[in-house]
Amino acid sequence: MNKILITPRSLTKAGHPALKRLNEAGFGLVFCSPGQSPGVQELTGLIPGCAGWLAGVETIPSAVFDAADCLRVISRNGTGIDNIDLAAAQAHNVAICRAEGANARGVAELAIALIMSLARSIPFHDAALKREVWDRRIGVEIRGRTLGVIGCGKIGREAARLAILLGMKVLGYDIAADPAFIPPTDFMYADLDRLLSESDVITLHCAAQAGNRPLIDRNAIGKMKTGVYIINTARASLLNEHDVLEGLVSGKIAGVAADVHMKEPPDDYSLVKHDRVIALPHLGGYSHESVARATEEAVDNLLRVLR
Repeated sequence: MNKILITPRSLTKAGHPALKRLNEAGFGLVFCSPGQSPGVQELTGLIPGCAGWLAGVETIPSAVFDAADCLRVISRNGTGIDNIDLAAAQAHNVAICRAEGANARGVAELAIALIMSLARSIPFHDAALKREVWDRRIGVEIRGRTLGVIGCGKIGREAARLAILLGMKVLGYDIAADPAFIPPTDFMYADLDRLLSESDVITLHCAAQAGNRPLIDRNAIGKMKTGVYIINTARASLLNEHDVLEGLVSGKIAGVAADVHMKEPPDDYSLVKHDRVIALPHLGGYSHESVARATEEAVDNLLRVLR
């Protein structure tokens, strides 16, 4: 009853001073394999005896809850909880807490960096020159371009603000749009079809769809402008990778940036290896500042419930 499981990759690899507060409160810390996202077998072996769990993006199915003999709370070091079997959590009376907005700035900044990198083909030129090949692709300037933000929560809003500062116009779509969020210039809410058809760049900041159905598939791509850029720092299931790859090959899609993958690390590199794709190993919230904010809030949530 006095143990807490720690599984976020950033924390098992490097630790964090905020974890000392758990020790000071009388809890022992149990870590999974350093820097790795634990599987079900490892989790079921570690969870017995743990009253709390500071969790990352690893899948937490019902089998893990069945193995937990005294678990009271799972505290995420981020916002998303679609990796957790919520029905099983409820059945076992396990509270679920989130560090809402803690990584918003980090993810939003990464999205903007990826937009710039796609617009100027930065990874392509860097890789070519390192191979001692002098090759150039003409780029585009983003000022005056339209950015479509799908999902206007804390991350999407921050991305919209940053894009407006760079001179972009922003269309926002959210299934529960907040009318209170209206930046002073160059932003408006739109329905999804309008966003898809008018955006030069589309960035995803929404939760996974029911049943992990893709949001960006052949039908959605067909509504987009030719030469669109797509950025996904949200959930891998939002993209139908086959349809996106088809769009890249045809030229309908000019470039894709993906920070999330169906399996991490991927077991299918078909999309990752395309030369107009920027692929990253889930770096959105992996900044010193984001990790610090998320860890502090996750620890606060654990102590609040366990006390």
